[in-house]
Amino acid sequence: MTDQTAPAPEAPRRLDATDRKILMVLQEDASLSVAEIGDRVGLSSTPCWKRIQRLEADGVIQRRVALVDQNKVGLGITVFVSVESNDHSDAWLKTFAGAVSAMPEVLEFYRMAGDVDYMLRVVVADMPSYDVFYKKLIAAVPLKNVTSRFAMEKIKSVTVLPVPSA
Repeated sequence: MTDQTAPAPEAPRRLDATDRKILMVLQEDASLSVAEIGDRVGLSSTPCWKRIQRLEADGVIQRRVALVDQNKVGLGITVFVSVESNDHSDAWLKTFAGAVSAMPEVLEFYRMAGDVDYMLRVVVADMPSYDVFYKKLIAAVPLKNVTSRFAMEKIKSVTVLPVPSA
């Protein structure tokens, strides 16, 4: 009998206190110069730049982006969409994941534990736009149930991860 267990996940790279400070500074404002970041974490430019490059090469820093206000670009509706499926095969999931990943309205897509199978965070301009999205979603693959929950007000939304201390 062969061992069918999945390989152990890669152990996270050890981050020291300076790495953690760099991550916190970059999460707050990635547009700062290396010199400014270095000043805030107590390093000169060259060692700071080398640490940032290493954090990027190791995949700790995945990318640097601009955060856009969804309302100011006409995307005023946020919808949390829960999906249930009767089919849990690899082929179905591959098709579903490919279809959902190709939909620009979907900002986040999770496989869940509990009473729903998948959860999507979707942003659209208005109800007619959501209806177009919904029709694309239900046409992609057979689904058991789709439930849409419309956000009334955003209370908290942050992008800064609470990087734990060592």
